[in-house]
Amino acid sequence: MASVSIQSVSKKFGQVPILHGVDIEIADGSFTVLVGPSGCGKSTLLRMIAGLEEINGGHIQIGDKRVNDLQPKERDIAMVFQNYALYPHMTVGENMAFSLTLAKMDKQTIASKVARAAEILALGALLDRYPRQLSGGQRQRVAMGRAIVRDPQVFLFDEPLSNLDAKLRVAMRSEIKELHQRLKTTSIYVTHDQIEAMTMGDKIVVMRDGRVEQTGSPLELYDFPANQFVAGFIGSPAMNFLPGTLRRSAGTAQVELSDGTLIDAPLSSAGVDGQPVVYGTRPEHLELVNTGGIPAVVAVMEPTGMDTFVACRHGRVELSAVFRERHDFAPGSTIHLQPDLQRAHLFDTETGKVLAA
Repeated sequence: MASVSIQSVSKKFGQVPILHGVDIEIADGSFTVLVGPSGCGKSTLLRMIAGLEEINGGHIQIGDKRVNDLQPKERDIAMVFQNYALYPHMTVGENMAFSLTLAKMDKQTIASKVARAAEILALGALLDRYPRQLSGGQRQRVAMGRAIVRDPQVFLFDEPLSNLDAKLRVAMRSEIKELHQRLKTTSIYVTHDQIEAMTMGDKIVVMRDGRVEQTGSPLELYDFPANQFVAGFIGSPAMNFLPGTLRRSAGTAQVELSDGTLIDAPLSSAGVDGQPVVYGTRPEHLELVNTGGIPAVVAVMEPTGMDTFVACRHGRVELSAVFRERHDFAPGSTIHLQPDLQRAHLFDTETGKVLAA
């Protein structure tokens, strides 16, 4: 196992900058998730750690070794790809043993390592099958088994679950997390799915346009987003955003929405009187009240059994609310929603940064 240090790393494809001086510290034995929208540079960064892409600036260190100029095979990493990358003419056992065979290990050692990985991943009964005879989930386990047998310092996962159906993705999330808890090998996982990031990572790195927006634990990012982008990207359903103007008077702070509605500003929020702001509140942090709050017209009701999801509108702004109680609002009716002031957020309209005192 080893820590990974990414310091001022930059990357260009031709004249097009992809990464702009990225700094990330990944602790030994941690499970770190790189998450962000398509094109943010997360897969490129992973490939640079693996040695599959050239580093144009900065440096990457694995353990105490600077790896900028090392070949992939010299970095002591193992990568699990989105498309599994299995050899179709080889059995499961042969696929898992391939890298060890190339390294000219003796047959007894290879058999022992393959048997151990097969036991961990419940692949023992499939070792003589070919990839075409396996389900998507089984192929993904074989790809992970091929990585495990190498006993690397770092596992790299490049969107490994994106080709699976929704139910299988949930099951495989648990398998990968359980695997990490057992092996304790430093893991770096790339995904665009923030649910995967929240449920799997010890640490999440949110990226946008080749830059790191925020780094922290899943709940740190959920409860204390640094800016409006992170607040909107992390969480499902997404955070509600209402544009308005901050009003301060006689020691009180309120936000005036576009239709003149006044709601109390979140506790401990900064900003000056007259400043354009965006009020952020998560759907589950809205309470149903008889009067006051944010008036909203109900558009769609979605009862799930456990929760009631309500899509509504305040003027032209779409809002979502989630209630644990069961409600039956008529479409077109008006409800009043009161944000939890301890959990709401205020963002500067121009910069998107959170306005926290």
